[in-house]
Amino acid sequence: MQDKRFQIANREALIGVALVMINFAIWFGFAYGLGSGDPTEYQYILGFPAWFFYSCIAGSIFMIFLIWLTIKIFFKDVPFEDGEEEI
Repeated sequence: MQDKRFQIANREALIGVALVMINFAIWFGFAYGLGSGDPTEYQYILGFPAWFFYSCIAGSIFMIFLIWLTIKIFFKDVPFEDGEEEI
């Protein structure tokens, strides 16, 4: 029988990969979606081009919140020592 800690670790690793893919999709979508036009026609937010603001600044703030929420909801403490109580 496989240790439950490995199942938990595998599930949390897959969640981490999904978060990375979400982060990349947000960054790529805004950076190349809004930033692919003529630079003279860019819109600016707080002095930054809109594509940079949404992909790097707002995207980072959103991902920090999403990661915090994911950890609170889906991740759990797992003891490292063998022979601990059933998880």
